[in-house]
Amino acid sequence: MELIKFIEKVQENKALIISHWINNEEVVNILKKYSIEKEYFIKEVALNILTYYCDVVNGKEKIGSCPHIDYLINFLKYNNVKANELFLLCSGFKNALIAFMFESKLENKELETDINYIFEQNLAGLIESFLKQENSPNLKRLLTLTDKNIIMSSTNKKGIITSVSQAFCEISGYTKEELIGKPHNIVRHPDMQSFIFEDMWETIQNGQTWRGEVKNLKKDGDYYWIYATIEPHYNSEGEIIGYDALRQDISSKKELEEQQTILVEQSKSAAMGEMISMIAHQWRQPLQAVSILVQKIPITKMIEGELTDEFIEKVVDDVSLQLNYMSKTIDDFRDFLKPEKAKQQIKMSQLILKAQEFLSFMFKIDDIDFKVVTTNDALLTLHVNEVVQVLINIIKNARDAMVEKNILNRKILVTNDYKDGIASIEIEDNAKGIPEEIIGRIFDPYFSTKQSKNGTGLGLYMSRKIIQQYCLGTISAKNTQEGVIFKIELPLD
Repeated sequence: MELIKFIEKVQENKALIISHWINNEEVVNILKKYSIEKEYFIKEVALNILTYYCDVVNGKEKIGSCPHIDYLINFLKYNNVKANELFLLCSGFKNALIAFMFESKLENKELETDINYIFEQNLAGLIESFLKQENSPNLKRLLTLTDKNIIMSSTNKKGIITSVSQAFCEISGYTKEELIGKPHNIVRHPDMQSFIFEDMWETIQNGQTWRGEVKNLKKDGDYYWIYATIEPHYNSEGEIIGYDALRQDISSKKELEEQQTILVEQSKSAAMGEMISMIAHQWRQPLQAVSILVQKIPITKMIEGELTDEFIEKVVDDVSLQLNYMSKTIDDFRDFLKPEKAKQQIKMSQLILKAQEFLSFMFKIDDIDFKVVTTNDALLTLHVNEVVQVLINIIKNARDAMVEKNILNRKILVTNDYKDGIASIEIEDNAKGIPEEIIGRIFDPYFSTKQSKNGTGLGLYMSRKIIQQYCLGTISAKNTQEGVIFKIELPLD
């Protein structure tokens, strides 16, 4: 999904990306060295390669089989470009894409991994085309570059390693001498379940390509993650004689995923703490009422001398009423904390009302004027509890800010509307806003604006993750004259 969105922006900004590419210092030097005019390179090479890249992502072309590769090779051979310079030209294209990714504020590890993967696969196709060029003077240098930069290995039919690249050795910690002739499971990590490798062997032995994420063991006992593409290798009679594997290092991506898991668990704990605090507030009043009712029994007996059946029945009914209220509170919060697997249909006004009901005690205790204004009440299909959790978090943050800053006339205004297929919810307070130097960081993990330091800094970060991942929406914040407005935008089905 992230890659497709990125490619849409790439297609809209081809000129900018090509400008990044041809103005790369190393690319500029190569073009100057061989007197290649930039305009000619753009028209005959750059545009075709960029268009092909977009077509690969959109499913119009196959990865590693660029129709412009032969022309590119002939173009470079005609200009006597060396193999290492070919690699630099290709790297310049990849770096241009990554630079554009950061400029567009779309950066994340998964997207960068996808860009690198397509680059490596196409580079492999480029190498194969070079191999078809007989007596190519650049072949040795190109193979050297490949050996150093691409994580590759080959095995026989039994999985015995027959060749590895230097890049494979560097990431695993083994030398080529220690790997060649050994079973490939020398790098198998004990955490990997056997059924994964069973599926892999069944796939490649049937002549198909296997792809998947694998955790491998380093020589020193450490580990690394790779995304592997494994294909059968055939002889001239069409018989499988071995297997070739091309790998991409995804250790950074997996590390990020592990961090995300930790953040989610910490966020759940923080949310549980908030829920317990809310239950305590909700229970305070009925507990006081029960205490008064219980104390009323001996006082009445002392004053009147006896207790009538009507009196006892009335006390029991009143106590039961309070206990039922407390029991309903527990049910409400328990249902709220249950993870939702299926989406539900709900109107925006009802979504806001759910959050309001959870926090009604807080508005009363802290004397907050809470208002809801509905312009157009859209019907949404989403994970209700998760979005209600986001609304509660934002509203409670507004309350905390107003209490912390001793705001006298405390106000929270929630407005909702929809137009052009987008539903929007705005939550505005009068807590004097967030300093401009930090408002851009409030959605970062572990960043908190609370002076008391009781905040985990996970609330707004997880709120953004929920809106982005569960709803494919956006969340933003901006200061006003009196406070801050949080805006949530959700696409309608």
